[in-house]
Amino acid sequence: MNREKHISSAFDRDLETIQALAVKMGGMVEAAISDAATALETRDEELAEQVRRRDKAIDALEMQLNEDAARLIALRAPTATDLRMVLAVMKIAHSLERVGDYAKNMAKRTHVLSQMPPIEGAGLALRRMSGAVGKMVQDALDSYIRRDAQLAEDVRQRDLEVDQMYNALFREFLTHMMEDPRNITACMHLHFIAKNVERMGDLATAIAEQVIYLVTGEMPDESRPKDNGVPGMDPAAGARA
Repeated sequence: MNREKHISSAFDRDLETIQALAVKMGGMVEAAISDAATALETRDEELAEQVRRRDKAIDALEMQLNEDAARLIALRAPTATDLRMVLAVMKIAHSLERVGDYAKNMAKRTHVLSQMPPIEGAGLALRRMSGAVGKMVQDALDSYIRRDAQLAEDVRQRDLEVDQMYNALFREFLTHMMEDPRNITACMHLHFIAKNVERMGDLATAIAEQVIYLVTGEMPDESRPKDNGVPGMDPAAGARA
């Protein structure tokens, strides 16, 4: 019995270490989203470059988390429930790493867009959309730490709002392009960014769904709300650059 208690305590300590890495990743990703959006709106190329450089640290944290998780599985041989917790945090870390990549891509385009005439209202709208996604990421991680399936479901439902923001922006960009062909290049870059932010929302939702699975033992059985209000859009548009 004492040996089993010792093994359980060792597993809990190792799991806490891995979870701490995921939380650290989450904080860095939230900062990347906010800073990338601010850099885009204010045309701050130095801040955008900082976002790009910091993405390497996010990648390194995911690698460390995966190595620690693999070591935990090998040494502790966790049972089904414990193994589910380890796999969940690995999937969450992967989603966070991808969100960081999308923030980096936003920062990459800041230099190009800063050389072009601004599109009125685009920077502010994208910052608002990014703020909504950043809050989703934060709440998804909080729901994981607290094992709060209700909060995770709330995050899941809020993805619809992000989709609606994206569709509204897409229509605005089309209007700008039709009104003046000189806006086409800038609006295409801005659309790419908006699509990446929308995909960040999808990834925050994926984290929330992992939490729901972790708490309840089942993935949500109903399709999450999506606003597909933009006709003729290729769902593969906006892939990682």
